[in-house]
Amino acid sequence: MPRPVISGWAHGRFGKADAPDSEALIAPVVEAALAHAEIEPQDVDALVLGVLNNGFSKQDFQAALVGVVDDRFRSTPALRVENACATGSAALFTALEKIEAGAARHVLVVGVEKMTATATADVGDILLGASYRKEEAGEPGGFAGVFGRIAQSYFQRYGDRSESLARIAAKNHRNGVDNPYAHLRKDLGFAFCNAPSEKNPRVAGPLRRTDCSLISDGAAALVVSSEDEIEALPRAVGFAGRAHVNDALPLSRRDPTRFAGAEAAWAAALDRAEATLGDLDLVETHDCFTIAELLEYEAMGLCRPGDGARAIDEGWTLKGGRLPVNPSGGLKAKGHPIGATGVSMHVMACLQLMGEAEGMQIGGAATAGVFNMGGAAVANYVSILRRLK
Repeated sequence: MPRPVISGWAHGRFGKADAPDSEALIAPVVEAALAHAEIEPQDVDALVLGVLNNGFSKQDFQAALVGVVDDRFRSTPALRVENACATGSAALFTALEKIEAGAARHVLVVGVEKMTATATADVGDILLGASYRKEEAGEPGGFAGVFGRIAQSYFQRYGDRSESLARIAAKNHRNGVDNPYAHLRKDLGFAFCNAPSEKNPRVAGPLRRTDCSLISDGAAALVVSSEDEIEALPRAVGFAGRAHVNDALPLSRRDPTRFAGAEAAWAAALDRAEATLGDLDLVETHDCFTIAELLEYEAMGLCRPGDGARAIDEGWTLKGGRLPVNPSGGLKAKGHPIGATGVSMHVMACLQLMGEAEGMQIGGAATAGVFNMGGAAVANYVSILRRLK
């Protein structure tokens, strides 16, 4: 079975973009990713585009837009993938499976979302599509309310962790300063993140605005190739292990204070990589809300259940800590254009492994973990990446 590798990538600046739509966001990353992988459009056997949409744009059927921005892709098989906030990783894993099946030598993966042209109230309702509407549609605060309820449940069981969440926010905003692709490149500091104020109001339950990821536009792209082509490839980042594990959609059917699906995905990916968490030099994880990052510390095995605050309070997840988490600034500072997020996280990890992460670089990074989830840890994707060339 051919093994897939990442051979090229491109990343646009996340934020409030002048680009009017996803078509305009796609164009530059497609061209740049092909150039980075040193291949031509005719070398690409398939296109996989990840976009949530769900009302962000009246233009759907967006996989075909790649053939609009570059007519040389007019006849290339293209499909669109959606899996809530894990859409980007779902698109990538689809491409990996095409390589493993021998159905392609090179696959272009694009993740994109145009969010900021939509009214904030409508964004909240669109994102509620990633929850179980039959039970959770009336949650105050929209999708943020779902995670506000998770935080509240966690605090009731283990004690108030508001200061720890503020430290996570402050860490990621400080890291984002050094990321040229980040939406918000500003060090907000712990004091600002910790204190509810007019500029940092409570959004849902105990969560403040600084505990919530940004509404962003953006696009990123990856070229996935067969390892059989490695001699001709300019670079190769391989998958030592990967896993996709689902959990129940309704929060009512599981323990909201524990991301069980994420735990299973991490365990499976590390097992397939024949690695432990201690072998990782960094992790890019899905901090859509700060409570998510804290729970993910526990899910990956960095801390026991209920003890996740220790990882941030004792500095384990800082850039110089035992396991740097989100040196890119994460979704919190880098931004969270839904369809692009999973692709972006893999690009950030690849930059680290190739020693090309500029001010974000973790010295000597050889192995990286990526965790991207859809909904409240419903669709859970973990990749363990290593540089091969």
